[in-house]
Amino acid sequence: MGKLTNIQIKNAAPGKYQDGQGLIFVRKETAGKWVFRYSFAGRRREMGLGTWPAVGLAEARKERDKWAAAIRAGQDPISQREAALVDAKAQLDKLDPTFQEMALMTLEAKKAGLRGGGMRGRWLSPLTIHIFPAIGTRRMSQIHQADIRDALKRIWITKHPTAKKAIERTRMVFQHAKLTGIECDPDTVDAARHMLGEVLHKPQNLPALPWQEVPALFESLGSAVSHLCIKWVILTAVRGFAARGARFDEIEGNVWTVPADRMKGKEGKAEPFRVPLSTEAMKIIAQCEAFGSEYLFPSNRSYQFVSDVALTKELRKRAETATVHGFRTSFKTWAQDNAISWEVSETILAHTIGDKVERAYARSDILERRAVVMQSWGEFVAGEAGSVVRLRG
Repeated sequence: MGKLTNIQIKNAAPGKYQDGQGLIFVRKETAGKWVFRYSFAGRRREMGLGTWPAVGLAEARKERDKWAAAIRAGQDPISQREAALVDAKAQLDKLDPTFQEMALMTLEAKKAGLRGGGMRGRWLSPLTIHIFPAIGTRRMSQIHQADIRDALKRIWITKHPTAKKAIERTRMVFQHAKLTGIECDPDTVDAARHMLGEVLHKPQNLPALPWQEVPALFESLGSAVSHLCIKWVILTAVRGFAARGARFDEIEGNVWTVPADRMKGKEGKAEPFRVPLSTEAMKIIAQCEAFGSEYLFPSNRSYQFVSDVALTKELRKRAETATVHGFRTSFKTWAQDNAISWEVSETILAHTIGDKVERAYARSDILERRAVVMQSWGEFVAGEAGSVVRLRG
């Protein structure tokens, strides 16, 4: 059979038809495809050249001739085409990355100013959970405001704080993309926010154990690592992450200095914080020495120190309203009800006091005054009679 004609192709029954020089037409019931069969380095290979009728006879012959020339030049057509596709994709990724690729680039650009490189605050988490599944693989130039709206509408009201974080970080991604020359418009995110509508969200306070119930819970705790860490959180009134990572080399005498990298605050803004330790807190240190670790509260798993999950699990067994962070509220309300000065109680909680000018002059961390209050709090927590007095901290 000689070379094919357009009439033959149009009227052909299902089957394979040779056009010569390796070009084959494969006819199906309603369509067809072109195949280039060739040999390279002793291997027989077949390469698709497109579907018929989208690719006609003349175009298929041109493709065959192009790849036949590549063979004569010592190149494998399939390998060459795959390499060209990889290069084309790399160029496209550079000029128009996917949303997920752009989010990772944004995090990389911002992480020097984020605590723990963005991992402490889990910067990517709202995007990973709620945005990536919907538009993560879409290229930045192809994302419409309706796409962002659809990704968040399910949680816009029911989980508004999370949705708000997700849309704010989505806008950061668009803003960073635009400033780096990617074709996109941050107004797309603003339009999505408008489409989602206004939400009247009333923040809910975190659960906290009433201070009057803290001694009973404290007494119920034993000497396991997680139990002692909860006691340490209660006695020091620090945040959970700072407490869980406590190390022996951070303690000198009866003062524990929490390093800046475990204190709340923006990268480069947080400072080390001194915590006066009560008699009860010093007892915890002595018990923790038996664990034989550099950490007071070591983990027996892959973590360096006990996890927040372990503490939460223990608390749920004991009190419905008890949370690790909530003990700071327990302390604060105890301080209010016992006339502890606002300045001292706020400093104990490592809260920022006064404006920038006031802080520039008032540089003392009032350690001695705090020590008196923390000793009284420790005595109360441990259930010592007469420990709740109206101190003037």
